[in-house]
Amino acid sequence: MTAEPLLAPAPPAARAARDAATAPAARLGTTTYAPTTSYASITPVVDVDLDADAGPRADVEEILRSRPGQQYAGAALELYGTAPDPGAERRPVVGCVIPAYNEEGSIARVLEALLAQTRLPDVVHVIINNTTDDTFWVAREFAGRHERRYRGETMTCDVHVHDVGRLADRKVGALNTGFRFVQDCDYFLGVDGDTILHRRTLERLLAEIRSDRRIGGISAVYSIDFDEGAGLDEKFLIAGQRQQFAGFNLLNLLRGRNMAVIGGQCSIFSVEALTTVRDTYRQGGPWVSDSEVEDSLLSLQLKSTGFSTKISASARADVGPMLSLKSLDAQQVKWNYGAIDLMWPGQRGNTTGHPFHPNLRLRWLENWQMLFNLLVRVGFVLLLAASLSIGAFTFYWWWLLPPAVSILLNVRIALTMKDRTVKDLLFALLFVPGEIYMWIRIGHFVRAWTKFLSRQEVDNWGAQAAAESGRANNDYLRPVVYGVVLLALLVVGWLQLPLLAQEVVLWICWPALAMVAALQSVEMLVRLLRRHRGFRV
Repeated sequence: MTAEPLLAPAPPAARAARDAATAPAARLGTTTYAPTTSYASITPVVDVDLDADAGPRADVEEILRSRPGQQYAGAALELYGTAPDPGAERRPVVGCVIPAYNEEGSIARVLEALLAQTRLPDVVHVIINNTTDDTFWVAREFAGRHERRYRGETMTCDVHVHDVGRLADRKVGALNTGFRFVQDCDYFLGVDGDTILHRRTLERLLAEIRSDRRIGGISAVYSIDFDEGAGLDEKFLIAGQRQQFAGFNLLNLLRGRNMAVIGGQCSIFSVEALTTVRDTYRQGGPWVSDSEVEDSLLSLQLKSTGFSTKISASARADVGPMLSLKSLDAQQVKWNYGAIDLMWPGQRGNTTGHPFHPNLRLRWLENWQMLFNLLVRVGFVLLLAASLSIGAFTFYWWWLLPPAVSILLNVRIALTMKDRTVKDLLFALLFVPGEIYMWIRIGHFVRAWTKFLSRQEVDNWGAQAAAESGRANNDYLRPVVYGVVLLALLVVGWLQLPLLAQEVVLWICWPALAMVAALQSVEMLVRLLRRHRGFRV
Protein backbone atom coordinates (compact mmCIF):
# COMPACT_ATOMS: atom_id res chain seq x y z
CA MET A 1 0.00 0.00 0.00
CA THR A 2 1.49 3.36 -1.05
CA ALA A 3 0.84 6.59 0.86
CA GLU A 4 0.51 9.91 -0.91
CA PRO A 5 2.78 12.75 0.27
CA LEU A 6 1.69 14.54 3.45
CA LEU A 7 1.90 18.22 2.58
CA ALA A 8 1.98 18.18 -1.21
CA PRO A 9 -1.26 17.76 -3.16
CA ALA A 10 -1.91 14.43 -4.79
CA PRO A 11 -0.46 13.82 -8.27
CA PRO A 12 -2.79 14.96 -11.08
CA ALA A 13 -3.79 11.44 -12.11
CA ALA A 14 -4.49 10.32 -8.57
CA ARG A 15 -6.35 13.54 -7.82
CA ALA A 16 -8.51 13.16 -10.92
CA ALA A 17 -9.40 9.61 -9.96
CA ARG A 18 -10.19 10.68 -6.42
CA ASP A 19 -12.32 13.62 -7.58
CA ALA A 20 -14.26 11.41 -9.99
CA ALA A 21 -14.90 8.83 -7.30
CA THR A 22 -16.42 11.27 -4.87
CA ALA A 23 -18.89 13.98 -5.75
CA PRO A 24 -18.95 17.17 -3.68
CA ALA A 25 -21.41 17.00 -0.82
CA ALA A 26 -23.93 19.71 0.08
CA ARG A 27 -23.96 20.42 3.78
CA LEU A 28 -25.56 23.31 5.66
CA GLY A 29 -26.22 24.98 2.32
CA THR A 30 -22.54 24.96 1.38
CA THR A 31 -20.47 23.74 -1.51
CA THR A 32 -18.19 21.22 0.13
CA TYR A 33 -15.13 19.48 -1.21
CA ALA A 34 -14.21 16.64 1.12
CA PRO A 35 -13.32 13.42 -0.73
CA THR A 36 -13.94 10.29 1.29
CA THR A 37 -11.15 8.40 -0.47
CA SER A 38 -8.52 8.54 2.24
CA TYR A 39 -4.80 8.60 2.12
CA ALA A 40 -3.24 5.19 2.77
CA SER A 41 -3.13 4.47 6.48
CA ILE A 42 -1.87 1.66 8.67
CA THR A 43 -5.12 1.79 10.62
CA PRO A 44 -8.49 0.62 9.27
CA VAL A 45 -10.34 3.60 7.78
CA VAL A 46 -13.90 4.33 8.82
CA ASP A 47 -15.68 7.31 7.27
CA VAL A 48 -17.41 9.35 9.96
CA ASP A 49 -20.19 11.62 8.77
CA LEU A 50 -19.81 14.96 10.56
CA ASP A 51 -23.56 15.42 10.52
CA ALA A 52 -24.26 12.03 12.07
CA ASP A 53 -25.29 11.77 15.71
CA ALA A 54 -22.01 10.16 16.70
CA GLY A 55 -19.95 13.03 15.27
CA PRO A 56 -16.16 13.13 15.02
CA ARG A 57 -15.83 12.85 18.78
CA ALA A 58 -16.81 9.20 18.65
CA ASP A 59 -13.60 7.19 18.62
CA VAL A 60 -12.89 5.16 15.52
CA GLU A 61 -12.15 2.22 17.81
CA GLU A 62 -15.68 2.38 19.21
CA ILE A 63 -17.13 2.33 15.71
CA LEU A 64 -14.95 -0.65 14.80
CA ARG A 65 -16.13 -2.54 17.90
CA SER A 66 -19.77 -1.96 17.00
CA ARG A 67 -19.54 -3.14 13.39
CA PRO A 68 -19.54 -6.88 12.61
CA GLY A 69 -16.73 -8.20 10.48
CA GLN A 70 -14.21 -5.55 11.56
CA GLN A 71 -11.76 -6.99 14.05
CA TYR A 72 -10.75 -4.19 16.39
CA ALA A 73 -8.52 -6.33 18.60
CA GLY A 74 -6.65 -7.72 15.61
CA ALA A 75 -5.93 -4.25 14.25
CA ALA A 76 -4.75 -3.09 17.66
CA LEU A 77 -2.47 -6.10 18.11
CA GLU A 78 -1.00 -5.55 14.65
CA LEU A 79 -0.23 -1.92 15.44
CA TYR A 80 0.79 -2.00 19.08
CA GLY A 81 1.45 -5.65 19.91
CA THR A 82 -1.21 -5.54 22.61
CA ALA A 83 -4.85 -4.71 23.04
CA PRO A 84 -5.54 -1.12 24.18
CA ASP A 85 -5.80 -0.44 27.89
CA PRO A 86 -9.44 0.39 28.72
CA GLY A 87 -8.24 2.63 31.56
CA ALA A 88 -5.87 4.65 29.40
CA GLU A 89 -6.60 8.36 28.97
CA ARG A 90 -8.54 9.07 25.81
CA ARG A 91 -6.81 11.24 23.23
CA PRO A 92 -8.66 14.55 23.01
CA VAL A 93 -10.24 15.41 19.68
CA VAL A 94 -9.36 18.82 18.23
CA GLY A 95 -11.44 20.35 15.46
CA CYS A 96 -9.91 23.28 13.59
CA VAL A 97 -11.99 25.92 11.80
CA ILE A 98 -10.45 28.40 9.36
CA PRO A 99 -12.79 31.23 8.28
CA ALA A 100 -11.35 32.45 4.99
CA TYR A 101 -12.22 35.60 3.06
CA ASN A 102 -10.18 36.32 -0.10
CA GLU A 103 -7.14 34.47 1.22
CA GLU A 104 -5.84 32.89 -2.00
CA GLY A 105 -2.35 34.24 -1.32
CA SER A 106 -2.02 32.79 2.19
CA ILE A 107 -4.40 29.83 2.65
CA ALA A 108 -1.91 27.27 1.28
CA ARG A 109 0.77 28.34 3.79
CA VAL A 110 -1.80 28.30 6.59
CA LEU A 111 -2.79 24.70 5.81
CA GLU A 112 0.82 23.61 5.31
CA ALA A 113 1.70 24.99 8.74
CA LEU A 114 -1.26 23.18 10.31
CA LEU A 115 -0.32 19.88 8.66
CA ALA A 116 3.28 20.26 9.88
CA GLN A 117 2.29 20.56 13.56
CA THR A 118 3.86 18.22 16.10
CA ARG A 119 0.29 17.48 17.16
CA LEU A 120 -2.11 17.45 14.22
CA PRO A 121 -5.71 18.62 14.59
CA ASP A 122 -8.04 15.67 14.01
CA VAL A 123 -10.15 17.52 11.48
CA VAL A 124 -9.86 20.87 9.67
CA HIS A 125 -12.79 22.75 8.15
CA VAL A 126 -11.98 25.65 5.85
CA ILE A 127 -15.07 27.86 5.74
CA ILE A 128 -14.77 30.11 2.69
CA ASN A 129 -17.23 33.01 2.73
CA ASN A 130 -18.01 36.13 0.67
CA THR A 131 -14.97 35.39 -1.45
CA THR A 132 -14.32 36.69 -4.95
CA ASP A 133 -10.87 35.16 -5.54
CA ASP A 134 -9.54 31.58 -5.89
CA THR A 135 -9.33 30.72 -2.19
CA PHE A 136 -11.60 27.68 -2.65
CA TRP A 137 -9.55 26.25 -5.49
CA VAL A 138 -6.26 26.70 -3.65
CA ALA A 139 -7.61 25.15 -0.44
CA ARG A 140 -9.28 22.34 -2.41
CA GLU A 141 -5.85 20.88 -3.21
CA PHE A 142 -5.48 19.98 0.49
CA ALA A 143 -8.87 18.27 0.90
CA GLY A 144 -8.70 14.67 2.09
CA ARG A 145 -6.86 12.66 4.72
CA HIS A 146 -3.27 13.50 5.64
CA GLU A 147 -0.83 11.47 7.71
CA ARG A 148 2.11 12.58 9.82
CA ARG A 149 4.45 10.44 11.86
CA TYR A 150 6.16 12.18 14.74
CA ARG A 151 8.23 10.52 17.47
CA GLY A 152 6.82 7.11 16.73
CA GLU A 153 3.19 8.26 16.66
CA THR A 154 1.17 8.24 13.47
CA MET A 155 -1.39 11.02 13.33
CA THR A 156 -4.11 11.68 10.78
CA CYS A 157 -5.97 14.83 9.87
CA ASP A 158 -9.00 15.13 7.59
CA VAL A 159 -9.28 18.42 5.70
CA HIS A 160 -12.68 19.59 4.45
CA VAL A 161 -13.19 22.69 2.32
CA HIS A 162 -16.60 24.44 2.28
CA ASP A 163 -17.58 27.41 0.14
CA VAL A 164 -20.65 28.81 1.90
CA GLY A 165 -21.16 31.72 -0.49
CA ARG A 166 -22.35 35.02 0.91
CA LEU A 167 -22.85 35.29 4.66
CA ALA A 168 -24.48 38.37 6.13
CA ASP A 169 -22.56 37.87 9.36
CA ARG A 170 -19.24 37.44 7.52
CA LYS A 171 -16.57 36.00 9.85
CA VAL A 172 -19.06 35.46 12.68
CA GLY A 173 -21.28 33.37 10.39
CA ALA A 174 -18.27 31.38 9.17
CA LEU A 175 -17.14 30.63 12.73
CA ASN A 176 -20.60 29.48 13.79
CA THR A 177 -20.90 27.33 10.67
CA GLY A 178 -17.58 25.72 11.49
CA PHE A 179 -18.61 25.23 15.10
CA ARG A 180 -21.60 23.17 14.00
CA PHE A 181 -19.17 20.85 12.21
CA VAL A 182 -16.89 20.34 15.21
CA GLN A 183 -19.20 20.78 18.21
CA ASP A 184 -18.76 17.11 19.11
CA CYS A 185 -15.00 17.53 19.43
CA ASP A 186 -13.31 18.29 22.74
CA TYR A 187 -11.55 21.46 21.62
CA PHE A 188 -12.11 24.13 18.97
CA LEU A 189 -9.03 25.60 17.31
CA GLY A 190 -9.76 28.83 15.47
CA VAL A 191 -7.20 29.99 12.91
CA ASP A 192 -7.53 32.97 10.58
CA GLY A 193 -6.96 32.47 6.87
CA ASP A 194 -3.72 34.48 6.99
CA THR A 195 -2.22 33.19 10.26
CA ILE A 196 0.83 30.91 10.16
CA LEU A 197 1.26 28.67 13.22
CA HIS A 198 4.71 27.84 14.51
CA ARG A 199 5.57 24.14 14.53
CA ARG A 200 4.63 23.34 18.16
CA THR A 201 1.76 25.80 18.56
CA LEU A 202 -1.16 23.35 18.77
CA GLU A 203 0.76 20.95 21.00
CA ARG A 204 1.45 23.74 23.50
CA LEU A 205 -2.02 25.26 23.36
CA LEU A 206 -3.58 21.85 23.94
CA ALA A 207 -1.30 21.05 26.87
CA GLU A 208 -2.11 24.37 28.54
CA ILE A 209 -5.88 24.24 28.12
CA ARG A 210 -6.00 20.62 29.35
CA SER A 211 -4.07 21.55 32.49
CA ASP A 212 -7.09 23.29 34.05
CA ARG A 213 -10.79 22.70 33.28
CA ARG A 214 -11.56 26.25 34.33
CA ILE A 215 -9.81 27.60 31.24
CA GLY A 216 -12.32 28.45 28.53
CA GLY A 217 -9.88 29.61 25.90
CA ILE A 218 -6.20 30.35 25.31
CA SER A 219 -4.72 32.71 22.75
CA ALA A 220 -1.34 32.23 21.11
CA VAL A 221 1.30 34.95 21.27
CA TYR A 222 0.99 36.94 18.05
CA SER A 223 3.65 38.57 15.96
CA ILE A 224 4.16 39.54 12.30
CA ASP A 225 6.83 38.36 9.89
CA PHE A 226 8.86 41.20 8.36
CA ASP A 227 9.00 39.24 5.10
CA GLU A 228 5.32 40.07 4.56
CA GLY A 229 6.29 43.64 3.68
CA ALA A 230 7.91 44.81 0.45
CA GLY A 231 8.74 48.53 0.45
CA LEU A 232 10.01 50.82 3.19
CA ASP A 233 6.50 52.03 4.01
CA GLU A 234 5.23 48.47 4.53
CA LYS A 235 8.27 47.57 6.65
CA PHE A 236 7.58 50.64 8.80
CA LEU A 237 3.94 49.65 9.36
CA ILE A 238 4.97 46.07 10.20
CA ALA A 239 7.55 47.31 12.72
CA GLY A 240 4.89 49.46 14.39
CA GLN A 241 2.38 46.60 14.52
CA ARG A 242 5.04 44.25 15.93
CA GLN A 243 5.80 46.74 18.69
CA GLN A 244 2.08 47.20 19.38
CA PHE A 245 1.43 43.43 19.54
CA ALA A 246 4.50 42.89 21.74
CA GLY A 247 3.43 45.53 24.26
CA PHE A 248 -0.13 44.17 24.42
CA ASN A 249 1.00 40.54 24.76
CA LEU A 250 3.54 41.39 27.45
CA LEU A 251 0.98 43.34 29.46
CA ASN A 252 -1.39 40.35 29.45
CA LEU A 253 1.38 37.87 30.33
CA LEU A 254 2.36 39.95 33.34
CA ARG A 255 -1.26 40.07 34.54
CA GLY A 256 -1.18 36.40 35.50
CA ARG A 257 -1.52 35.45 31.81
CA ASN A 258 -5.14 36.60 32.01
CA MET A 259 -6.07 37.63 28.47
CA ALA A 260 -8.55 40.47 28.15
CA VAL A 261 -9.29 39.48 24.54
CA ILE A 262 -8.76 36.00 23.11
CA GLY A 263 -7.93 37.06 19.57
CA GLY A 264 -9.46 35.04 16.79
CA GLN A 265 -6.21 34.81 14.80
CA CYS A 266 -5.09 31.64 16.59
CA SER A 267 -6.83 30.45 19.75
CA ILE A 268 -8.04 27.19 21.23
CA PHE A 269 -11.32 26.90 23.13
CA SER A 270 -12.99 24.26 25.20
CA VAL A 271 -16.08 23.16 23.29
CA GLU A 272 -17.81 22.81 26.66
CA ALA A 273 -17.12 26.50 27.33
CA LEU A 274 -18.35 27.60 23.89
CA THR A 275 -21.50 25.53 24.28
CA THR A 276 -22.10 27.05 27.71
CA VAL A 277 -21.84 30.58 26.28
CA ARG A 278 -24.19 29.74 23.42
CA ASP A 279 -26.82 28.22 25.71
CA THR A 280 -26.50 30.73 28.56
CA TYR A 281 -26.99 33.72 26.28
CA ARG A 282 -29.51 31.94 24.02
CA GLN A 283 -27.45 32.60 20.92
CA GLY A 284 -27.43 30.76 17.61
CA GLY A 285 -23.72 30.11 18.11
CA PRO A 286 -20.85 31.08 20.42
CA TRP A 287 -20.12 34.15 18.28
CA VAL A 288 -22.62 36.92 17.56
CA SER A 289 -22.45 39.95 15.29
CA ASP A 290 -23.84 42.29 17.96
CA SER A 291 -20.32 43.56 18.62
CA GLU A 292 -17.77 44.93 16.15
CA VAL A 293 -15.18 42.73 17.88
CA GLU A 294 -16.64 39.24 18.14
CA ASP A 295 -13.61 37.91 20.02
CA SER A 296 -13.84 40.61 22.72
CA LEU A 297 -17.52 39.84 23.34
CA LEU A 298 -16.88 36.10 23.47
CA SER A 299 -14.02 36.63 25.94
CA LEU A 300 -16.32 38.72 28.12
CA GLN A 301 -19.05 36.07 28.00
CA LEU A 302 -16.61 33.27 28.82
CA LYS A 303 -15.47 35.19 31.89
CA SER A 304 -19.07 35.88 32.94
CA THR A 305 -19.98 32.18 32.74
CA GLY A 306 -17.13 31.16 35.05
CA PHE A 307 -14.34 30.32 32.59
CA SER A 308 -10.95 31.98 32.53
CA THR A 309 -9.37 33.46 29.40
CA LYS A 310 -5.61 33.09 29.06
CA ILE A 311 -2.67 33.85 26.82
CA SER A 312 -0.16 31.09 26.15
CA ALA A 313 3.33 31.37 27.58
CA SER A 314 4.97 29.71 24.58
CA ALA A 315 2.59 28.96 21.66
CA ARG A 316 3.24 31.40 18.83
CA ALA A 317 1.70 32.40 15.50
CA ASP A 318 2.44 34.99 12.81
CA VAL A 319 -0.65 36.95 11.80
CA GLY A 320 -1.32 38.81 8.58
CA PRO A 321 -0.20 42.46 8.70
CA MET A 322 -1.98 45.59 7.53
CA LEU A 323 0.27 46.93 4.76
CA SER A 324 -1.37 50.28 4.05
CA LEU A 325 -2.57 53.22 6.12
CA LYS A 326 -6.12 52.62 4.88
CA SER A 327 -6.26 48.96 5.92
CA LEU A 328 -4.51 49.65 9.24
CA ASP A 329 -6.96 52.48 9.97
CA ALA A 330 -9.98 50.28 9.17
CA GLN A 331 -8.73 47.43 11.37
CA GLN A 332 -7.75 49.59 14.34
CA VAL A 333 -10.88 51.74 14.21
CA LYS A 334 -13.03 48.58 14.17
CA TRP A 335 -11.18 47.16 17.16
CA ASN A 336 -11.33 50.43 19.11
CA TYR A 337 -14.97 51.10 18.23
CA GLY A 338 -15.98 47.59 19.31
CA ALA A 339 -14.14 47.96 22.61
CA ILE A 340 -15.79 51.32 23.31
CA ASP A 341 -19.19 49.82 22.50
CA LEU A 342 -18.63 47.10 25.11
CA MET A 343 -17.21 49.51 27.72
CA TRP A 344 -19.70 52.34 27.49
CA PRO A 345 -22.70 52.11 29.86
CA GLY A 346 -26.18 51.60 28.47
CA GLN A 347 -28.02 49.47 25.92
CA ARG A 348 -27.36 49.89 22.19
CA GLY A 349 -29.41 47.46 20.14
CA ASN A 350 -28.46 44.00 21.37
CA THR A 351 -25.21 45.25 22.88
CA THR A 352 -25.12 45.99 26.60
CA GLY A 353 -22.26 48.05 28.00
CA HIS A 354 -20.20 46.45 30.77
CA PRO A 355 -18.09 49.33 32.14
CA PHE A 356 -16.96 47.42 35.23
CA HIS A 357 -16.37 43.98 33.72
CA PRO A 358 -12.91 42.58 34.69
CA ASN A 359 -12.05 41.82 31.06
CA LEU A 360 -12.55 45.46 30.11
CA ARG A 361 -10.22 47.00 32.69
CA LEU A 362 -7.32 46.72 30.30
CA ARG A 363 -9.44 48.36 27.60
CA TRP A 364 -10.14 51.30 29.89
CA LEU A 365 -6.42 51.54 30.67
CA GLU A 366 -5.56 51.55 26.96
CA ASN A 367 -8.05 54.35 26.26
CA TRP A 368 -6.81 56.47 29.17
CA GLN A 369 -3.24 55.99 27.96
CA MET A 370 -4.21 57.08 24.45
CA LEU A 371 -6.00 60.13 25.88
CA PHE A 372 -2.84 61.12 27.79
CA ASN A 373 -0.77 60.57 24.63
CA LEU A 374 -3.14 62.84 22.73
CA LEU A 375 -3.17 65.58 25.38
CA VAL A 376 0.60 65.65 25.90
CA ARG A 377 1.53 65.70 22.22
CA VAL A 378 -1.14 68.11 20.98
CA GLY A 379 -0.71 70.28 24.06
CA PHE A 380 3.06 70.51 23.64
CA VAL A 381 2.81 71.44 19.95
CA LEU A 382 0.17 74.12 20.61
CA LEU A 383 1.95 75.64 23.62
CA LEU A 384 5.28 75.61 21.84
CA ALA A 385 3.79 77.47 18.87
CA ALA A 386 2.00 79.93 21.17
CA SER A 387 5.15 80.63 23.19
CA LEU A 388 7.26 81.18 20.08
CA SER A 389 4.64 83.58 18.68
CA ILE A 390 5.23 86.03 21.55
CA GLY A 391 8.91 85.20 22.19
CA ALA A 392 8.18 83.60 25.55
CA PHE A 393 9.63 80.11 25.04
CA THR A 394 12.31 78.89 27.43
CA PHE A 395 13.85 75.44 27.03
CA TYR A 396 14.11 73.21 30.13
CA TRP A 397 16.18 70.03 29.93
CA TRP A 398 13.67 67.99 31.89
CA TRP A 399 11.28 68.08 28.94
CA LEU A 400 13.60 65.46 27.45
CA LEU A 401 12.79 62.98 30.23
CA PRO A 402 9.45 61.70 28.84
CA PRO A 403 10.96 60.90 25.40
CA ALA A 404 13.96 59.26 27.07
CA VAL A 405 11.79 57.03 29.24
CA SER A 406 9.64 56.21 26.20
CA ILE A 407 12.74 55.13 24.22
CA LEU A 408 13.99 52.94 27.07
CA LEU A 409 10.57 51.31 27.45
CA ASN A 410 10.28 50.60 23.71
CA VAL A 411 13.79 49.14 23.66
CA ARG A 412 13.00 46.87 26.58
CA ILE A 413 9.80 45.66 24.88
CA ALA A 414 11.79 45.04 21.69
CA LEU A 415 14.33 42.99 23.65
CA THR A 416 11.53 40.71 24.93
CA MET A 417 10.56 39.76 21.35
CA LYS A 418 11.47 36.15 20.70
CA ASP A 419 12.15 36.83 17.02
CA ARG A 420 13.47 40.39 17.34
CA THR A 421 15.52 41.84 14.52
CA VAL A 422 17.72 44.88 14.04
CA LYS A 423 14.68 46.63 12.56
CA ASP A 424 12.79 46.24 15.86
CA LEU A 425 15.65 47.72 17.86
CA LEU A 426 16.13 50.62 15.43
CA PHE A 427 12.38 51.33 15.49
CA ALA A 428 12.60 51.67 19.29
CA LEU A 429 15.94 53.48 19.51
CA LEU A 430 15.45 56.12 16.83
CA PHE A 431 12.31 57.50 18.53
CA VAL A 432 11.03 59.24 15.38
CA PRO A 433 9.55 56.06 13.75
CA GLY A 434 7.81 55.15 16.99
CA GLU A 435 6.56 58.71 17.43
CA ILE A 436 5.12 58.77 13.90
CA TYR A 437 3.38 55.45 14.53
CA MET A 438 1.97 56.83 17.82
CA TRP A 439 0.46 59.78 15.93
CA ILE A 440 -1.13 57.28 13.53
CA ARG A 441 -2.60 55.38 16.50
CA ILE A 442 -3.90 58.65 17.97
CA GLY A 443 -5.73 59.17 14.69
CA HIS A 444 -7.35 55.73 15.06
CA PHE A 445 -8.32 56.62 18.64
CA VAL A 446 -9.94 59.90 17.56
CA ARG A 447 -11.76 58.27 14.64
CA ALA A 448 -13.18 55.48 16.82
CA TRP A 449 -14.50 57.84 19.49
CA THR A 450 -15.99 60.32 17.01
CA LYS A 451 -17.72 57.44 15.20
CA PHE A 452 -19.12 56.10 18.45
CA LEU A 453 -20.26 59.45 19.86
CA SER A 454 -21.89 60.44 16.55
CA ARG A 455 -24.35 57.53 16.99
CA GLN A 456 -24.36 56.87 13.26
CA GLU A 457 -25.03 53.44 11.83
CA VAL A 458 -21.64 52.12 10.75
CA ASP A 459 -20.40 48.97 9.06
CA ASN A 460 -16.83 48.67 10.29
CA TRP A 461 -16.58 45.09 8.99
CA GLY A 462 -17.40 46.32 5.49
CA ALA A 463 -15.00 49.24 5.86
CA GLN A 464 -12.14 46.92 6.76
CA ALA A 465 -12.94 44.54 3.89
CA ALA A 466 -13.04 47.47 1.47
CA ALA A 467 -9.73 48.85 2.79
CA GLU A 468 -7.95 45.50 2.49
CA SER A 469 -9.14 45.13 -1.10
CA GLY A 470 -8.09 48.69 -2.01
CA ARG A 471 -11.65 50.01 -2.40
CA ALA A 472 -11.69 52.25 0.67
CA ASN A 473 -12.12 56.02 0.61
CA ASN A 474 -9.87 58.48 2.42
CA ASP A 475 -11.67 58.44 5.76
CA TYR A 476 -8.37 57.68 7.47
CA LEU A 477 -7.37 61.31 6.80
CA ARG A 478 -10.26 62.71 8.83
CA PRO A 479 -8.17 63.20 12.02
CA VAL A 480 -5.85 65.39 9.94
CA VAL A 481 -8.84 67.47 8.85
CA TYR A 482 -10.05 67.70 12.46
CA GLY A 483 -6.58 68.83 13.53
CA VAL A 484 -6.30 71.52 10.86
CA VAL A 485 -9.74 72.93 11.70
CA LEU A 486 -8.96 72.94 15.43
CA LEU A 487 -5.60 74.59 14.84
CA ALA A 488 -7.19 77.29 12.65
CA LEU A 489 -9.79 78.09 15.30
CA LEU A 490 -7.15 78.24 18.04
CA VAL A 491 -4.89 80.49 15.99
CA VAL A 492 -7.76 82.93 15.32
CA GLY A 493 -8.72 82.94 18.99
CA TRP A 494 -5.11 83.32 20.12
CA LEU A 495 -4.51 86.33 17.90
CA GLN A 496 -7.57 88.07 19.34
CA LEU A 497 -6.21 87.90 22.90
CA PRO A 498 -4.24 90.79 24.40
CA LEU A 499 -0.62 90.07 25.34
CA LEU A 500 -1.38 89.89 29.07
CA ALA A 501 -4.10 87.27 28.51
CA GLN A 502 -1.75 85.27 26.31
CA GLU A 503 0.89 85.25 29.06
CA VAL A 504 -1.69 84.14 31.63
CA VAL A 505 -2.79 81.26 29.38
CA LEU A 506 0.81 80.10 29.00
CA TRP A 507 1.46 80.53 32.73
CA ILE A 508 -1.47 78.18 33.53
CA CYS A 509 -1.19 75.66 30.68
CA TRP A 510 2.54 74.89 30.78
CA PRO A 511 2.53 73.67 34.43
CA ALA A 512 -0.70 71.71 33.77
CA LEU A 513 0.90 70.01 30.77
CA ALA A 514 4.04 69.31 32.79
CA MET A 515 1.96 67.52 35.45
CA VAL A 516 0.23 65.34 32.84
CA ALA A 517 3.58 64.52 31.21
CA ALA A 518 5.06 63.69 34.61
CA LEU A 519 2.23 61.30 35.42
CA GLN A 520 2.63 59.61 32.06
CA SER A 521 6.40 59.32 32.60
CA VAL A 522 5.91 57.72 36.01
CA GLU A 523 3.52 55.17 34.49
CA MET A 524 6.06 54.35 31.75
CA LEU A 525 8.85 54.14 34.34
CA VAL A 526 6.86 51.62 36.37
CA ARG A 527 6.43 49.45 33.27
CA LEU A 528 10.11 49.87 32.43
CA LEU A 529 11.27 48.65 35.85
CA ARG A 530 8.74 45.84 36.15
CA ARG A 531 10.16 42.31 36.17
CA HIS A 532 9.23 40.34 33.04
CA ARG A 533 9.70 36.95 34.76
CA GLY A 534 11.29 35.44 31.68
CA PHE A 535 8.32 35.94 29.36
CA ARG A 536 9.10 36.37 25.66
CA VAL A 537 6.73 37.85 23.14
